[in-house]
Amino acid sequence: MPHMGWNAIRLKQDVQILKDIPDNSYVYFVHSFYVEPADKGIAATTTDYGGEFTSAVYKDNIFACQFHPEKSQDIGLRILKNFGDSK
Repeated sequence: MPHMGWNAIRLKQDVQILKDIPDNSYVYFVHSFYVEPADKGIAATTTDYGGEFTSAVYKDNIFACQFHPEKSQDIGLRILKNFGDSK
């Protein structure tokens, strides 16, 4: 599923790394695949692009995102700061 450009993330979990990130914030995507986690409970965010998919996962001390925070301007900088501040 090629996906390149800006798209919104929907928050699904209250996690430190997404602190102060508003629901429906736009982030930058560049990918041709997406994950379908067996445990839907680890979805931190979802995104709609011809159907809803998991765009970030979080469990224990692991956070992974399908989008590129480093290319996502202010929202991405906030996510990276939160990541650095997380314990």
